[in-house]
Amino acid sequence: MRIPLRLPRSAAPPVPAGPPRSAQVRALVAVLDDAVAAQRPADEAVAACGEPGPVSRQTARDCGLQSIALHRLRTRLQDLRLTDPDLVLAQAQAARLLSYDLWMLRESLDLAFTVHRDARTEAARLRLNGLGRRADDLRRLRDGLRAEVR
Repeated sequence: MRIPLRLPRSAAPPVPAGPPRSAQVRALVAVLDDAVAAQRPADEAVAACGEPGPVSRQTARDCGLQSIALHRLRTRLQDLRLTDPDLVLAQAQAARLLSYDLWMLRESLDLAFTVHRDARTEAARLRLNGLGRRADDLRRLRDGLRAEVR
């Protein structure tokens, strides 16, 4: 007697439909609102790493706290169960942008608190002035999705 390895198509359980697109957009926008709000203190922490003179321990703490906040937001973003293909793409783009913010915080700390100071490292550190264009990209992505909710 042979046992079938697959159920016949008619016997397969139905695939539950995901939430409506409008609910998915609202969930994504809610996380992106928090992410955009978190960018301001992260931007300030990166800029503080580029200030002339010694970098304070408070700046290091601020970078660490902002890294934690952005990591949690990226996790919340990735935990969203989106089914609409356009929203899945927006979710992936937002995750990349948050990953860039996290990378900037890490690199800023590395430049500000390097063990072996040299002129090249110091010049790179002094050019730090915030998160840059990628922060604007996240804001634009959020604003475009928010316009859909209205």
